[in-house]
Amino acid sequence: MLTGTGITKSYGSTPALRGVDITVGEGEIVAITGPSGCGKSTLLHCLAGILRADQGSITYRDQDLTLWSEAARSRLRRTDFGVLFQFGQLVPELTAAENVALPLLLAGSGRREAREAAVGWLDRFGVADLADKRPGAMSGGQQQRCAAARALVTEPKVIFADEPTGALDQLNGEQVLAAMVQVVREQGSAVVLVTHEAPIAAYADREIVLRDGALDPSGLGVGS
Repeated sequence: MLTGTGITKSYGSTPALRGVDITVGEGEIVAITGPSGCGKSTLLHCLAGILRADQGSITYRDQDLTLWSEAARSRLRRTDFGVLFQFGQLVPELTAAENVALPLLLAGSGRREAREAAVGWLDRFGVADLADKRPGAMSGGQQQRCAAARALVTEPKVIFADEPTGALDQLNGEQVLAAMVQVVREQGSAVVLVTHEAPIAAYADREIVLRDGALDPSGLGVGS
């Protein structure tokens, strides 16, 4: 479904990725692990089209996303791709339901239809009672559940989760991820998950280990 070949990315004179190859199959959960600063988040952002790779190709369903414009890649993240960040990045002025409905509204859905879908997704993550609450009135775990609902509300084909539990304690982190994994298994989405935590990487079908911007040939990740 998603293939990256020879991906390189530098920030100024500092290389972040040094020719990384990665494949993600349909419905597969792949964890990208490795020490801090090894290029995990940069790889995820390149695969999701948030960053443009300096060299290499990123192919999604036979189309090379590195050739697409930023606007086209942005549209893809409103339809086929969903993104979940470490701190959720909910819009503080909007309620939980409004935050979750936002991707649907941007894609052209009507307000009533979008809200109904948003509340349904909040319910799947156990936070439907927070539909009319703003982020400031929620705990960190509740905010991340809302963010997960927002990432999945368009039923994307690929979910990109960048340290999605990094701002949570272990119990809340595992609860949020377990709920997300259950949902993506049900709808057959693929997941690219960046983490440095062994219990979180254990939810994946397969682990990709990075060190110094390249694949670690030893394959010894955080769970080893």
